[in-house]
Amino acid sequence: MSYDTIGIAHEGAIDWLTLNRPDRLNTINPTMCDELTDYFERLRTDHKVRVVILRGAGRAFCAGYDLRDADGVNASTQTGMRVQQQVSQVFIRMRRCPQPIICLAHGATTGGGLAFALASDVRIITPDTRMNVAMIKVGMSGCDVGISYFLPRSVGQSVAAELMMTGRFIEPERAERLGLVSAIVEPDALEDSGRAMARDMLATSPLGLRLTKEGLNMTIDAPSLEAAAMLEDRGQILCASAGLFREGIDAFLEKRDPEYPDE
Repeated sequence: MSYDTIGIAHEGAIDWLTLNRPDRLNTINPTMCDELTDYFERLRTDHKVRVVILRGAGRAFCAGYDLRDADGVNASTQTGMRVQQQVSQVFIRMRRCPQPIICLAHGATTGGGLAFALASDVRIITPDTRMNVAMIKVGMSGCDVGISYFLPRSVGQSVAAELMMTGRFIEPERAERLGLVSAIVEPDALEDSGRAMARDMLATSPLGLRLTKEGLNMTIDAPSLEAAAMLEDRGQILCASAGLFREGIDAFLEKRDPEYPDE
């Protein structure tokens, strides 16, 4: 795969996905949308990749959509809708891919950049991270590219409404307190923190990890405890019937690292 606006580096079962438009603060443009859509679609059947670490090159994670490339949205209703959906499909595919995504954010993480963080499974940020729903500041709705879905589920309805209706920045300490992010680390520790998180994930069974992401996606909107339990029961028996639970028990009792098959 050869891309112009993103970089992919393989480290064993980890993919390092880098937004790579540093001269434009890694802002989103149509090419980036197409390349990210292609990448995440490929991941759906690529079981060699087990964890994705998403980061931004240069002095920012992602400062949203590149306003110099926004003519398509301002065109006719039909053209605008196609361009809008070109962007939103990226975030849908992020949630569809079976691999957990660890987001490492620093600097500007605004608009679509915040959406990238929210569509990830785990978020680790630096003290200089600046997060806001930037769309509301430029005449658009704060409901955009999955933010109206992800943000209330992360911080609750009241805080989500505050951020989406005002465009206010949320400080890193408040984001951590509310559970929006898992940790705040210094910039020189960001990469190591992401790698350590990925390695802990890789210590789990491949099937169990994929089913955990799938289960979280589904049960967050489960209509009842019973519906969630049915999905959970299915996942546990799939893992057990594949021999993964037996291997986990044996490894625990024998005080060794488990060796989980993925075939």
